Amino acid sequence: MAKNSYKWIDNWGNRERSEKSISGWAHPGMATTSTGNIVTCDSGESLILVFNQDGKLLDSWNGNFSDAHGITISKEGSSEVLWIADNGSKRQPGHQYDYAPEAKSESGRVFKSAFGGEELMELPMPPHEAYKTSKYSPTSVVINDSGNGDIWVADGYGASLVHRFSSDGRYVQTIDGSTGAGLFSCPHGIAIDYRKPEPELYVADRANARVQVFDLDGNFKRSFGSDFLTTPSGFAFSNDLAIISELRSRLAVVDINDNLINYLFPNPDAPSMDGWPNETTESGTLQRPSSLEPKKFNSPHGMTVDNSGNIYVAEWLIGGRFTKLSIEDNIPN
Repeated sequence: MAKNSYKWIDNWGNRERSEKSISGWAHPGMATTSTGNIVTCDSGESLILVFNQDGKLLDSWNGNFSDAHGITISKEGSSEVLWIADNGSKRQPGHQYDYAPEAKSESGRVFKSAFGGEELMELPMPPHEAYKTSKYSPTSVVINDSGNGDIWVADGYGASLVHRFSSDGRYVQTIDGSTGAGLFSCPHGIAIDYRKPEPELYVADRANARVQVFDLDGNFKRSFGSDFLTTPSGFAFSNDLAIISELRSRLAVVDINDNLINYLFPNPDAPSMDGWPNETTESGTLQRPSSLEPKKFNSPHGMTVDNSGNIYVAEWLIGGRFTKLSIEDNIPN
């Protein structure tokens, strides 16, 4: 299969920002509307942001969340709604890599909202025995829009479980990976892959450096990536390609048979930097890395694609960074 070539568009999504935004830990998801606009989050300000494909800010509003860690757009009749996985807490300046004491035990939530911010529905906390001892900290949500409307939620930062709800919010089941390649360890991102006749649920089993694949009844089908992934965090699909964000400084492009095609803009030295994904100052505090440069990822986190195959990436670091990868010509293997 030919490789796609991408042009790195630096400073995509630049806008006027407050000190709270600039100093905040960026940890957002990303999604694309049916009209091609890009939805993401300003973690420092708890703002939902809507950009056009050129990076012009079209709309924004405050949300009732700690962090829009996972963002999914779903169809409802002729309109679209946002689903947000709020992991319940976010890192604050001055606390290094620890959460603020009052946030360490806070549970998150998953909810649906209209564009503009009106909250429409909240999923119940899953009635699973794991939450007797673990907090609920959902990191990703996806909707089976082409089928029965089921809602899948990944609790990546809590009990390392994936939950299924019906379209009206009733709890249905939980999967933990034990019937597949092994128990999940930080199932950070989930997505439904519609590239094949039978859609499949992809789970980014990040701390196990693999992807586990299930049918939409939660039955295990296969796993892949243990030989070429390090930190799979999220997914986007474009034609026959799957793009996987890897927190450790690259994107992986995978074909429809789960084979690696290539990496995009890898930066293998970044994770070894003292204080990564930020940098440690002489006084021992953390600051935004001074080594950020174009054409090298630092810590890809949220990601989405548009209908033309352009990729948009939000990175995890102080102040964040949005980048667009504009698709160019195919390169023969």
